[in-house]
Amino acid sequence: RSIVTFALTILTSSQAILIVWSKRSGKYEYSVTTANFMVEALKCILSLAALARIWQIEGVTRDNRLSMAWEEVSVYPIPAALYLIKNLLQYYIFAYVDAPGYQILKNLNIISTGVLFCIVLKKKLSEIQWAAFILLCAGCTTAQLNSNSDRVLQTPVQGWLMAIIMALLSGFAGVYTEAIIKKRPSRNINVQNFWLYIFGMCFNSVAILTQDFYAVYSKGFFHGYRFITVVMICNHALSGIAVSMVMKYADNIVYSTSVAMLLTGVASVFLFGFQLSLAFFLGCSVVSVAVYLHSIGKI
Repeated sequence: RSIVTFALTILTSSQAILIVWSKRSGKYEYSVTTANFMVEALKCILSLAALARIWQIEGVTRDNRLSMAWEEVSVYPIPAALYLIKNLLQYYIFAYVDAPGYQILKNLNIISTGVLFCIVLKKKLSEIQWAAFILLCAGCTTAQLNSNSDRVLQTPVQGWLMAIIMALLSGFAGVYTEAIIKKRPSRNINVQNFWLYIFGMCFNSVAILTQDFYAVYSKGFFHGYRFITVVMICNHALSGIAVSMVMKYADNIVYSTSVAMLLTGVASVFLFGFQLSLAFFLGCSVVSVAVYLHSIGKI
């Protein structure tokens, strides 16, 4: 558990940095749709590799075989489609947000997840969790305060809107996926991940055809890819696998989220000249406390 938690912390903190680093002159030279497709493909391969290992040890059983009834498979396209839009948005949001700001704002998905838990899964939130939501909003806003210009917040309205949309999509997809997993708890997680990633690859193929077909056709699928692009794809894939492994350990996720925000801020100072302000430090601290309160406030 400790190894996976440490890995998740490093992967999460470097995620935004790698996306920003993969740009050249402020633009993506590669197709973000092909990069997103490669993330889903790599996650699918990793899930199959894990399954092959399980089959070798335990043999093929009813709960770890790939073949499933259509009624069970048919629920995966919805979260796959939501993750597609959310994952593509995370590339475009960096036109308005820096890496540390993104790391802060992405925590808004905790609020959307909590509210959707109440609506979809009929779960009740404690008073501590509702207080944590208020603190989380305050922390995200504080971290974005800008004392060097006439604008109150560093991130423009477009950035906030994209962050809110990403939070809603991520929250709904997460709640929906948890509902699927709990409906068949005995089913091996790698099998469930496999089908989720298969539909993710299908939807990303549609995105490539509709958004980047001519660019990919004329320049090639891997045009603009550099070493840092490959590292970014591996990071996203491993992050997705790690999150699925430790999803039930809320304290580990809280630790990873809190440390990742600080690591992203510090690393951005050296890589991109980011200036650590008092507002950012205070906001980051408040968000960390809010995430912790939310985790211990479960009833």
